[in-house]
Amino acid sequence: MSSLSPPSYRAVLRTPLARTAFVASLLGRLSYGTVPLSLMLAVSGATGSYAAAGLAGALFGAAGVVLSPARAALLDRYGARRALPPMAGAYALLLALLARETWRPGAPEWRLVTLSVAAGFCMPPMGPVMRALWSALLTDRDLLRRAYSLDAVAEELLYVSGPLLVGLLVLHAVPAAGLAAGAALVVAGALVLAYSPAVRAGEAVRAAGGKSGRADGTGGAVGGGSGRPSPLRTAGVRHAVTVMAGVGLGLGALDLLVVAFAPDRPQAAAWVLAALSAGSAVGGLAHGALARREGGAVRAAVLTGAFGAALAVAGLSPHVSVLVAVAGVAGLFVSPVITTAYLLADAAVHEEARTRAGAWANTAFNAGSSLGAAAAGLGVDRLPTAVCFALAAVPALSAAVIVSRARGARRRVPGAGRTVSAA
Repeated sequence: MSSLSPPSYRAVLRTPLARTAFVASLLGRLSYGTVPLSLMLAVSGATGSYAAAGLAGALFGAAGVVLSPARAALLDRYGARRALPPMAGAYALLLALLARETWRPGAPEWRLVTLSVAAGFCMPPMGPVMRALWSALLTDRDLLRRAYSLDAVAEELLYVSGPLLVGLLVLHAVPAAGLAAGAALVVAGALVLAYSPAVRAGEAVRAAGGKSGRADGTGGAVGGGSGRPSPLRTAGVRHAVTVMAGVGLGLGALDLLVVAFAPDRPQAAAWVLAALSAGSAVGGLAHGALARREGGAVRAAVLTGAFGAALAVAGLSPHVSVLVAVAGVAGLFVSPVITTAYLLADAAVHEEARTRAGAWANTAFNAGSSLGAAAAGLGVDRLPTAVCFALAAVPALSAAVIVSRARGARRRVPGAGRTVSAA
């Protein structure tokens, strides 16, 4: 297929077996948009302590991030049909227990925090599973890029719509109902996904040996085998992790910085973050639609650097309306960076390590987001807001430089011509 005529999004959704699996994965991932807010509301309501709610929410997120690569390794080893239902079942059971404990006030704080941590440990990696499926079902790299763009935009919208659904739910029920709903969503999505024909087809591709010609930036693909080497050994996965961490740090800081920008107008933060999400959706769809000739590492560096530059400029905004506009521009690069990072990770490994490679990129983003929020919390009370925005941009700009320099260094190494493009 000509690179000047990239395949359409309709072609992605017409991929045999893919539609049901994609819808099921989105259903399960909607749980991740509803549970965090439901958890904090339910814990604060049951204990009367915002500190307990914050601790439960933070540890829930941290537990999910820390064990993400381990859960992905189980999926790579045993397959989604065998590994995903037990993970989803354990996660849903713990959410149900949390819902029961928080349905009425009076639950001990230690019990709620313990259940929150346990639930985070069991969180099934629905996104990495679906991205591994896309890669197994689609051999055309342009079509795969478009599928990843569609996936990233859909996931972005889930994280926006999830809290809105919780807001509607709590108008008619206690916050614990949101935890129960999250449990139902993840079980339904995981079971339909795990037993879908697409998973069977994807596992057949992996069993047949997959696309063994894929390589990382040094010419050697990894994953699978008796030694089960870490995907982090490949340059492609390291590049993906670097840019995802840089962008995650910036976005995590931005969530708090927009509140600090206009402390007397708290509603302004909602408009800024909405513009960011809207820009991300537009950028993601455009990124998937346009033909690309440059390599994935080059594109990742350029997009990450552009996001960092926009974030730095945002701090110079003289008014909230300007900040909204600049946030929309910054958002244009978010989904494309995420899509490109997943493509880099996917192209660097064999079939047996796909879920782990994607999970490492996902973990870097989530960990960066958490650290960015914490760092911004330390800085906003001590430094001017414009300086905080500039500091928040440093990780993304640094990641762009690191990936660019690493790419250039490999091109100067004899034998670098064996590189397979990540895009």
